[in-house]
Amino acid sequence: MKSSTLLLLYLCYLSTSFAQSTADHAHQRAIHFPDVPGYLTIVSDFHQHTVFSDGSVWPDIRIQEALRDSVDVISLTEHLEYQPHSEDLPHPDRNRAYELAEQYARPYNLLVIPGAEITRKMPPGHTNAIFIEDANKLLIEDSLEVFIEANRQGAFVFSNHPNWIAQRRDGVAFLNDFHRYLIDQKLLHGIEVVNDLTFSDEALQIAIDHGLTIMGTSDIHGLVDWQYEIPHGGHRPVTLIFAPERTPEALKEALFAGRTVVWFRNTLIGYREHLLPLINSSLRVSKAAYQGISSVLDVTIYNDSDVEYLLATQDFYNFHDNAGLITLHPNTTTTFSVKTLEQLKQLELHFEVMNAITAPRVHPSITIPVTVD
Repeated sequence: MKSSTLLLLYLCYLSTSFAQSTADHAHQRAIHFPDVPGYLTIVSDFHQHTVFSDGSVWPDIRIQEALRDSVDVISLTEHLEYQPHSEDLPHPDRNRAYELAEQYARPYNLLVIPGAEITRKMPPGHTNAIFIEDANKLLIEDSLEVFIEANRQGAFVFSNHPNWIAQRRDGVAFLNDFHRYLIDQKLLHGIEVVNDLTFSDEALQIAIDHGLTIMGTSDIHGLVDWQYEIPHGGHRPVTLIFAPERTPEALKEALFAGRTVVWFRNTLIGYREHLLPLINSSLRVSKAAYQGISSVLDVTIYNDSDVEYLLATQDFYNFHDNAGLITLHPNTTTTFSVKTLEQLKQLELHFEVMNAITAPRVHPSITIPVTVD
């Protein structure tokens, strides 16, 4: 065979291999969670930046990243008051980043929600307003009046990184009187318990105590792939929203109702009433059979989610192949063996989900029904 033919075949092989690896990689990085009874599970990231405030990229990059990660809905929440690139990129219209992103997203199944970051010293600190009508009308000096205007526009408003050490040196989220006033007047509706690479137990407790919506965002300024090491199996933090349909109106209603769960570093964080349906929808027994005439039962569970669940047994049953600590790998099946002492037709397995949180240091319990084949 001629060398030119060999070269052509080799190049075709490389092209096919590259296409396959690219497709596989795109599939692996796509964020996947199942729907829950009565609702779709919508993946969101409502805190991102571009060069239109203090970010490093043009809005089209945020669209491309969201498409790669299979994020359903995003918002570019540029700082209203903080404009470090203004000498190189002056723009009097604070809606411009949203307008560009919305245009880039039109050919795809990606929603872009108008938003902005109200950037103030403590109090109140930084706050995101999404589902706004006009970001320019939020350029108000008075800190209370800007919240009133955001709410007049029908915005969902949430507190950003309340544990940020630049404003809280101890890293402890804290409510002051101004925050309490905003909450009491229903001008503040949610709080980030996760921002970028940080999680705040105190922010979670604040959400619980005041009925705020639990939020988690990337607050990305650079590149998602670099910040969260996605090529090495990482993922951006996101808020999972449970809505009856995939529309801005339905998402907004779900946020005000508090139907969210945060996914952060392989950990799920949320109110129990929303977290348990998600976990239960993720896990199903695909096979259960005894080893011959023994009373050792092999149980196979399919995990239909991106979470690698870490389960600790709460049963009187002992396990035959582990010490009662089960890892359920994402998007595949995992088999473990249980000693039931006698052959049963049905049983229940009870676990504590160690990488799920419903309150500071509180993990939910689940029951998995098993029917023997």
